[in-house]
Amino acid sequence: MEGKKNLLTYAGLKNLEEELHDLKVVKRKEVAQKIKEAREQGDLSENAEYDAAKDEQRDIEARIEEIEKILKNAEVVVEDEVDLDKISVGCKVKLYDYEYEEEIEFKIVGSTEANSLQGKISNESPVGKALIGAKVDDVVKVEMPAGMVEYKVLEIQRNV
Repeated sequence: MEGKKNLLTYAGLKNLEEELHDLKVVKRKEVAQKIKEAREQGDLSENAEYDAAKDEQRDIEARIEEIEKILKNAEVVVEDEVDLDKISVGCKVKLYDYEYEEEIEFKIVGSTEANSLQGKISNESPVGKALIGAKVDDVVKVEMPAGMVEYKVLEIQRNV
């Protein structure tokens, strides 16, 4: 993962920084207190609270390490400077889905921010890769596990 740039929007960067701060400042203290309380109960060999707190501590430390790696290699996309002539990371696109005969919207983001439930697709996903560089009125074909999908690019906007 070293050397690979993690593309992030400014909002994505802020979210990761806030999560990291919360984990380091709030969650670490909470789990340390849980471990302390569990230790005070005596025998640690059959102490479920102690085991659960240690597991939680391990998970928190792993997430902190993961976020720090992402941020170390972060490259922030300045959304105000996104070229709206073609699709790129940091823009919002309106597409026409020929199969379902409906309009859909996606925000193109880096892989660390992708969340299909929020309409954020990665520039590294099959659809994201196919859309990057497309212009308004282009028809984009995407090879998916279920077959070929076609989209017509209707609009490219700044993400607001």
